[in-house]
Amino acid sequence: MVEELTPEEVKEKVEEGEVRVVDIRSPAEFERGHIPGAINVPMTRLPSEIDQHDWDGEVVVACPIGKSSIQAAKLIGSYEGVENANRIASMEGGYDAWEYDLESGEA
Repeated sequence: MVEELTPEEVKEKVEEGEVRVVDIRSPAEFERGHIPGAINVPMTRLPSEIDQHDWDGEVVVACPIGKSSIQAAKLIGSYEGVENANRIASMEGGYDAWEYDLESGEA
């Protein structure tokens, strides 16, 4: 089961530098606005790019409504190179629930 963090919890962890946010939306959606410091790995490319990223530490996956991020978190957690699968979460409600400032452009 994938842990879900509220947007408030994600915001706090981002501000404290405790988490890396992986945004699985399209590059165009990402450029229009994303959680500060997030990296963009679109869901369509995640399976082929999963080994190109460092998954150490706490990771939160974000998507438009908080559903596909659960599947992406499961995929990341099942990858054999990921040691801390219990530290991969999904942001509950996705960007629809995020009420805080966003960065725009590529991070």
